[in-house]
Amino acid sequence: MSLSIGIVGLPNVGKSTLFNALTKKSVPSENYPFCTIDPAVGVVAVPDDRLEKLSEMSKSENTIPAVVEFTDIAGLVKGASEGEGLGNKFLANIRETDAVAQVVRIFEDGNISHVHGEVNPMSDIEVINLELILADRETVTKRIGNLQKEVKSGDKKAKKELELLEQIDKALDEGQLANSVDFNDEDRKIVKTFNLLTAKPFFYVLNKKSGSQNLDELKDERWEKLMNFMKESGSDYVIVDAGLEHEIKDLDLADKKDFRADSGSEDGIDNLIKKGYEVLDLITFFTTGEKETRAWTTKRDSTAPVAGTAIHTDFHDKFIRATVIQWDKLLEAGSHSAARENGILRTEGKEYIVQDGDVIEFLV
Repeated sequence: MSLSIGIVGLPNVGKSTLFNALTKKSVPSENYPFCTIDPAVGVVAVPDDRLEKLSEMSKSENTIPAVVEFTDIAGLVKGASEGEGLGNKFLANIRETDAVAQVVRIFEDGNISHVHGEVNPMSDIEVINLELILADRETVTKRIGNLQKEVKSGDKKAKKELELLEQIDKALDEGQLANSVDFNDEDRKIVKTFNLLTAKPFFYVLNKKSGSQNLDELKDERWEKLMNFMKESGSDYVIVDAGLEHEIKDLDLADKKDFRADSGSEDGIDNLIKKGYEVLDLITFFTTGEKETRAWTTKRDSTAPVAGTAIHTDFHDKFIRATVIQWDKLLEAGSHSAARENGILRTEGKEYIVQDGDVIEFLV
Protein backbone atom coordinates (compact mmCIF):
# COMPACT_ATOMS: atom_id res chain seq x y z
CA MET A 1 0.00 0.00 0.00
CA SER A 2 1.60 3.25 -1.15
CA LEU A 3 0.26 6.30 0.69
CA SER A 4 1.84 9.73 0.58
CA ILE A 5 1.98 12.72 2.90
CA GLY A 6 2.58 16.17 1.42
CA ILE A 7 4.82 18.50 3.43
CA VAL A 8 3.41 22.02 2.97
CA GLY A 9 3.80 25.44 4.53
CA LEU A 10 4.96 28.99 3.89
CA PRO A 11 8.45 29.59 2.49
CA ASN A 12 11.31 29.44 5.03
CA VAL A 13 9.51 27.48 7.74
CA GLY A 14 11.82 24.43 7.43
CA LYS A 15 10.00 22.11 5.01
CA SER A 16 13.01 21.01 2.98
CA THR A 17 15.23 20.78 6.06
CA LEU A 18 12.63 18.51 7.58
CA PHE A 19 12.40 16.47 4.40
CA ASN A 20 16.19 16.04 4.35
CA ALA A 21 16.11 14.79 7.92
CA LEU A 22 13.26 12.42 7.07
CA THR A 23 14.76 10.85 4.00
CA LYS A 24 18.48 11.70 3.99
CA LYS A 25 17.75 12.73 0.41
CA SER A 26 19.43 15.92 -0.76
CA VAL A 27 16.97 18.61 -1.82
CA PRO A 28 17.57 22.37 -1.84
CA SER A 29 16.94 24.08 1.50
CA GLU A 30 18.52 27.50 1.02
CA ASN A 31 17.16 30.50 2.89
CA TYR A 32 14.96 32.00 0.20
CA PRO A 33 11.41 31.47 -1.08
CA PHE A 34 10.66 28.95 -3.83
CA CYS A 35 14.00 27.14 -3.62
CA THR A 36 12.02 23.90 -4.06
CA ILE A 37 10.45 24.12 -7.49
CA ASP A 38 9.62 20.46 -8.15
CA PRO A 39 8.36 18.17 -5.39
CA ALA A 40 10.88 15.69 -4.05
CA VAL A 41 9.60 12.31 -2.94
CA GLY A 42 11.12 10.07 -0.31
CA VAL A 43 10.06 6.69 1.06
CA VAL A 44 10.49 6.55 4.85
CA ALA A 45 10.58 3.50 7.13
CA VAL A 46 8.00 3.50 9.93
CA PRO A 47 9.82 3.03 13.28
CA ASP A 48 8.62 -0.14 14.99
CA ASP A 49 10.46 -2.00 17.78
CA ARG A 50 8.11 -4.96 17.35
CA LEU A 51 9.57 -5.70 13.93
CA GLU A 52 13.11 -6.03 15.24
CA LYS A 53 12.05 -8.29 18.12
CA LEU A 54 10.14 -10.61 15.80
CA SER A 55 13.08 -10.73 13.42
CA GLU A 56 15.43 -11.67 16.26
CA MET A 57 13.07 -14.42 17.39
CA SER A 58 12.84 -15.90 13.89
CA LYS A 59 16.54 -15.31 13.14
CA SER A 60 15.38 -13.80 9.84
CA GLU A 61 17.75 -13.18 6.96
CA ASN A 62 15.92 -9.96 6.05
CA THR A 63 13.91 -7.40 8.03
CA ILE A 64 11.61 -5.15 6.01
CA PRO A 65 9.72 -2.26 7.65
CA ALA A 66 6.43 -0.64 6.70
CA VAL A 67 6.90 2.58 4.77
CA VAL A 68 5.24 5.94 4.20
CA GLU A 69 5.93 8.27 1.30
CA PHE A 70 6.65 11.95 1.98
CA THR A 71 6.53 14.64 -0.71
CA ASP A 72 8.34 17.95 -0.23
CA ILE A 73 6.14 20.63 -1.80
CA ALA A 74 7.40 24.16 -2.43
CA GLY A 75 6.21 27.00 -0.19
CA LEU A 76 2.68 28.32 -0.62
CA VAL A 77 2.07 32.05 -0.38
CA LYS A 78 -0.96 34.29 -0.07
CA GLY A 79 -2.74 34.28 -3.44
CA ALA A 80 -1.68 30.74 -4.32
CA SER A 81 -5.30 29.83 -5.15
CA GLU A 82 -5.17 32.54 -7.83
CA GLY A 83 -1.80 31.38 -9.16
CA GLU A 84 0.54 33.54 -7.07
CA GLY A 85 4.01 32.07 -6.43
CA LEU A 86 3.52 29.16 -8.83
CA GLY A 87 0.44 28.40 -6.76
CA ASN A 88 -1.44 26.30 -9.33
CA LYS A 89 1.45 23.87 -9.66
CA PHE A 90 1.88 23.56 -5.90
CA LEU A 91 -1.83 23.04 -5.29
CA ALA A 92 -1.82 20.28 -7.91
CA ASN A 93 1.07 18.60 -6.08
CA ILE A 94 -0.90 18.68 -2.81
CA ARG A 95 -3.93 17.21 -4.59
CA GLU A 96 -1.90 14.11 -5.47
CA THR A 97 -1.12 13.28 -1.82
CA ASP A 98 -3.24 11.35 0.69
CA ALA A 99 -2.63 13.56 3.73
CA VAL A 100 -1.16 16.97 4.55
CA ALA A 101 1.60 17.74 7.05
CA GLN A 102 1.62 21.51 7.48
CA VAL A 103 4.94 22.81 8.80
CA VAL A 104 4.57 25.83 11.08
CA ARG A 105 7.52 27.83 12.34
CA ILE A 106 7.57 28.40 16.12
CA PHE A 107 11.09 29.83 16.50
CA GLU A 108 12.47 33.36 16.24
CA ASP A 109 15.82 33.79 14.46
CA GLY A 110 16.91 37.07 12.91
CA ASN A 111 19.20 35.22 10.50
CA ILE A 112 16.31 33.34 8.90
CA SER A 113 13.79 35.60 7.24
CA HIS A 114 10.05 35.08 7.58
CA VAL A 115 7.98 35.73 4.48
CA HIS A 116 5.61 37.97 6.52
CA GLY A 117 8.32 39.66 8.57
CA GLU A 118 7.23 38.17 11.91
CA VAL A 119 6.76 34.78 13.55
CA ASN A 120 3.06 34.23 14.15
CA PRO A 121 2.00 30.55 13.85
CA MET A 122 -1.74 31.16 13.76
CA SER A 123 -1.36 33.77 11.03
CA ASP A 124 0.72 31.30 9.00
CA ILE A 125 -1.88 28.54 9.43
CA GLU A 126 -4.69 30.91 8.43
CA VAL A 127 -2.86 31.96 5.25
CA ILE A 128 -2.21 28.37 4.15
CA ASN A 129 -5.65 27.05 5.07
CA LEU A 130 -7.40 29.98 3.41
CA GLU A 131 -5.60 29.35 0.12
CA LEU A 132 -6.59 25.69 0.24
CA ILE A 133 -10.16 26.61 1.14
CA LEU A 134 -10.38 29.10 -1.74
CA ALA A 135 -9.07 26.49 -4.18
CA ASP A 136 -11.64 23.98 -2.92
CA ARG A 137 -14.48 26.51 -3.15
CA GLU A 138 -13.70 26.98 -6.81
CA THR A 139 -13.74 23.20 -7.34
CA VAL A 140 -17.00 22.78 -5.39
CA THR A 141 -18.74 25.67 -7.15
CA LYS A 142 -17.90 24.25 -10.58
CA ARG A 143 -19.05 20.78 -9.61
CA ILE A 144 -22.34 22.06 -8.18
CA GLY A 145 -22.98 23.92 -11.43
CA ASN A 146 -22.25 20.82 -13.50
CA LEU A 147 -24.65 18.70 -11.42
CA GLN A 148 -27.71 20.93 -11.73
CA LYS A 149 -28.91 19.46 -15.03
CA GLU A 150 -28.49 15.86 -13.83
CA VAL A 151 -30.34 16.61 -10.59
CA LYS A 152 -33.27 18.10 -12.52
CA SER A 153 -33.47 14.94 -14.62
CA GLY A 154 -33.96 12.89 -11.42
CA ASP A 155 -30.48 11.33 -11.19
CA LYS A 156 -30.31 10.00 -7.60
CA LYS A 157 -26.52 9.77 -7.58
CA ALA A 158 -26.21 13.39 -8.71
CA LYS A 159 -28.73 14.46 -6.06
CA LYS A 160 -26.67 12.77 -3.33
CA GLU A 161 -23.45 14.35 -4.59
CA LEU A 162 -25.12 17.76 -4.63
CA GLU A 163 -26.27 17.37 -1.02
CA LEU A 164 -22.73 16.55 0.11
CA LEU A 165 -21.20 19.36 -1.93
CA GLU A 166 -23.62 21.86 -0.44
CA GLN A 167 -22.62 20.76 3.08
CA ILE A 168 -18.96 21.17 2.17
CA ASP A 169 -19.59 24.54 0.52
CA LYS A 170 -21.24 25.80 3.70
CA ALA A 171 -18.24 24.72 5.80
CA LEU A 172 -15.76 26.31 3.37
CA ASP A 173 -17.80 29.52 3.34
CA GLU A 174 -17.44 29.62 7.13
CA GLY A 175 -13.66 29.23 6.85
CA GLN A 176 -13.65 25.57 7.89
CA LEU A 177 -11.78 22.74 6.18
CA ALA A 178 -13.87 20.16 4.33
CA ASN A 179 -12.55 17.47 6.70
CA SER A 180 -14.39 19.22 9.56
CA VAL A 181 -17.76 18.05 8.17
CA ASP A 182 -18.95 14.90 9.97
CA PHE A 183 -19.79 12.43 7.19
CA ASN A 184 -20.64 8.76 7.63
CA ASP A 185 -18.47 6.10 5.99
CA GLU A 186 -20.56 5.82 2.83
CA ASP A 187 -20.71 9.59 2.31
CA ARG A 188 -16.98 9.84 2.96
CA LYS A 189 -16.33 7.48 0.04
CA ILE A 190 -18.28 9.82 -2.25
CA VAL A 191 -16.53 12.91 -0.88
CA LYS A 192 -13.16 11.31 -1.61
CA THR A 193 -14.03 11.27 -5.33
CA PHE A 194 -14.25 15.07 -5.26
CA ASN A 195 -10.46 15.13 -4.59
CA LEU A 196 -10.65 18.24 -2.41
CA LEU A 197 -7.50 19.59 -0.78
CA THR A 198 -9.08 20.27 2.61
CA ALA A 199 -10.93 16.95 2.74
CA LYS A 200 -7.60 15.19 3.26
CA PRO A 201 -6.40 14.33 6.77
CA PHE A 202 -4.31 17.20 8.21
CA PHE A 203 -1.73 17.41 10.96
CA TYR A 204 0.68 20.15 11.97
CA VAL A 205 4.46 19.98 12.38
CA LEU A 206 5.57 22.69 14.80
CA ASN A 207 9.18 23.44 13.90
CA LYS A 208 11.43 24.77 16.68
CA LYS A 209 15.17 25.55 16.58
CA SER A 210 17.85 24.83 19.17
CA GLY A 211 19.48 27.99 20.51
CA SER A 212 16.62 30.22 19.36
CA GLN A 213 13.59 31.65 21.11
CA ASN A 214 10.99 28.92 20.77
CA LEU A 215 7.35 29.69 21.41
CA ASP A 216 6.72 26.40 23.21
CA GLU A 217 9.33 27.52 25.76
CA LEU A 218 8.27 31.18 25.89
CA LYS A 219 4.62 30.12 26.25
CA ASP A 220 3.49 33.61 25.23
CA GLU A 221 0.18 34.68 23.73
CA ARG A 222 1.11 33.27 20.31
CA TRP A 223 1.69 29.83 21.80
CA GLU A 224 -1.54 29.94 23.80
CA LYS A 225 -3.54 30.83 20.67
CA LEU A 226 -1.87 28.02 18.75
CA MET A 227 -2.65 25.44 21.45
CA ASN A 228 -6.24 26.68 21.70
CA PHE A 229 -6.61 26.20 17.95
CA MET A 230 -5.25 22.65 18.13
CA LYS A 231 -7.65 21.80 20.96
CA GLU A 232 -10.75 23.45 19.52
CA SER A 233 -10.23 22.08 16.01
CA GLY A 234 -9.22 18.63 17.27
CA SER A 235 -6.04 18.88 15.19
CA ASP A 236 -3.08 16.51 15.55
CA TYR A 237 0.40 17.99 15.90
CA VAL A 238 4.00 17.08 16.64
CA ILE A 239 6.90 19.30 17.73
CA VAL A 240 10.13 18.81 15.78
CA ASP A 241 13.50 20.54 15.68
CA ALA A 242 14.06 20.07 11.94
CA GLY A 243 17.50 21.70 11.98
CA LEU A 244 18.75 19.45 14.77
CA GLU A 245 17.29 16.35 13.12
CA HIS A 246 19.01 17.33 9.89
CA GLU A 247 22.37 17.75 11.67
CA ILE A 248 22.29 14.28 13.18
CA LYS A 249 20.64 12.45 10.28
CA ASP A 250 23.89 10.74 9.21
CA LEU A 251 24.84 9.48 12.68
CA ASP A 252 24.43 5.76 13.27
CA LEU A 253 21.65 4.59 15.58
CA ALA A 254 23.88 4.17 18.65
CA ASP A 255 25.37 7.67 18.30
CA LYS A 256 21.91 9.15 17.84
CA LYS A 257 20.73 7.47 21.03
CA ASP A 258 23.77 8.77 22.94
CA PHE A 259 23.19 12.28 21.58
CA ARG A 260 19.53 12.27 22.59
CA ALA A 261 20.39 10.93 26.04
CA ASP A 262 22.94 13.69 26.56
CA SER A 263 20.78 16.50 25.15
CA GLY A 264 17.46 15.30 26.50
CA SER A 265 15.87 15.71 23.06
CA GLU A 266 13.08 13.48 21.77
CA ASP A 267 13.22 11.72 18.43
CA GLY A 268 11.07 14.25 16.59
CA ILE A 269 11.42 12.47 13.25
CA ASP A 270 10.19 9.14 14.61
CA ASN A 271 7.28 10.95 16.27
CA LEU A 272 6.48 12.67 12.97
CA ILE A 273 6.50 9.44 10.95
CA LYS A 274 4.33 7.66 13.52
CA LYS A 275 1.89 10.58 13.59
CA GLY A 276 1.64 10.56 9.79
CA TYR A 277 0.96 6.82 9.85
CA GLU A 278 -1.72 7.37 12.49
CA VAL A 279 -3.37 10.25 10.62
CA LEU A 280 -3.58 8.09 7.49
CA ASP A 281 -5.52 5.62 9.68
CA LEU A 282 -3.06 2.80 9.02
CA ILE A 283 -2.13 -0.20 11.11
CA THR A 284 0.70 -2.73 10.86
CA PHE A 285 0.55 -6.51 10.75
CA PHE A 286 3.53 -8.84 10.44
CA THR A 287 4.75 -11.97 8.74
CA THR A 288 7.82 -13.65 10.16
CA GLY A 289 10.07 -16.58 9.36
CA GLU A 290 13.71 -17.54 8.75
CA LYS A 291 13.78 -15.94 5.32
CA GLU A 292 12.08 -12.67 6.20
CA THR A 293 10.28 -10.68 8.88
CA ARG A 294 8.17 -7.95 7.37
CA ALA A 295 5.78 -5.22 8.49
CA TRP A 296 2.77 -4.78 6.22
CA THR A 297 0.43 -1.82 6.03
CA THR A 298 -3.35 -1.90 5.83
CA LYS A 299 -6.20 0.46 6.61
CA ARG A 300 -7.68 0.18 10.08
CA ASP A 301 -10.75 -2.13 10.25
CA SER A 302 -9.64 -4.15 7.21
CA THR A 303 -10.81 -7.76 6.98
CA ALA A 304 -8.18 -10.47 6.60
CA PRO A 305 -8.70 -10.86 2.80
CA VAL A 306 -8.39 -7.08 2.32
CA ALA A 307 -5.27 -6.89 4.49
CA GLY A 308 -3.81 -9.80 2.55
CA THR A 309 -3.83 -7.75 -0.65
CA ALA A 310 -0.89 -5.82 0.84
CA ILE A 311 1.10 -9.01 0.21
CA HIS A 312 -0.51 -9.99 -3.08
CA THR A 313 -3.74 -8.96 -4.80
CA ASP A 314 -4.69 -12.65 -5.28
CA PHE A 315 -4.98 -13.03 -1.51
CA HIS A 316 -8.38 -11.31 -1.58
CA ASP A 317 -10.23 -13.68 -3.89
CA LYS A 318 -8.24 -16.83 -3.05
CA PHE A 319 -8.28 -16.36 0.71
CA ILE A 320 -9.22 -19.52 2.63
CA ARG A 321 -8.22 -18.80 6.22
CA ALA A 322 -5.45 -17.24 8.31
CA THR A 323 -3.59 -18.19 11.47
CA VAL A 324 -3.27 -15.20 13.78
CA ILE A 325 -1.47 -14.30 16.99
CA GLN A 326 -0.52 -10.98 18.56
CA TRP A 327 3.19 -10.17 18.28
CA ASP A 328 3.85 -10.13 22.04
CA LYS A 329 2.11 -13.48 22.56
CA LEU A 330 4.26 -14.99 19.81
CA LEU A 331 7.41 -13.63 21.44
CA GLU A 332 6.33 -15.13 24.77
CA ALA A 333 5.80 -18.52 23.10
CA GLY A 334 9.12 -18.28 21.25
CA SER A 335 7.94 -19.69 17.92
CA HIS A 336 4.87 -20.48 15.83
CA SER A 337 5.16 -24.19 16.65
CA ALA A 338 5.29 -23.48 20.38
CA ALA A 339 2.32 -21.12 20.09
CA ARG A 340 0.37 -23.84 18.24
CA GLU A 341 1.22 -26.42 20.91
CA ASN A 342 0.11 -23.98 23.63
CA GLY A 343 -3.20 -23.41 21.86
CA ILE A 344 -2.73 -19.64 21.46
CA LEU A 345 -2.48 -19.62 17.67
CA ARG A 346 -5.96 -18.82 16.31
CA THR A 347 -7.57 -19.70 13.00
CA GLU A 348 -9.61 -16.85 11.51
CA GLY A 349 -11.88 -16.61 8.48
CA LYS A 350 -12.89 -14.00 5.92
CA GLU A 351 -14.75 -11.78 8.37
CA TYR A 352 -11.85 -11.35 10.78
CA ILE A 353 -10.84 -7.71 11.36
CA VAL A 354 -7.06 -7.47 11.42
CA GLN A 355 -5.64 -5.81 14.53
CA ASP A 356 -2.52 -3.69 14.81
CA GLY A 357 0.35 -5.98 15.84
CA ASP A 358 -1.15 -9.22 14.48
CA VAL A 359 1.30 -11.80 13.13
CA ILE A 360 -0.50 -13.57 10.32
CA GLU A 361 0.02 -16.59 8.09
CA PHE A 362 -2.38 -16.59 5.14
CA LEU A 363 -3.67 -19.79 3.54
CA VAL A 364 -4.78 -19.22 -0.05
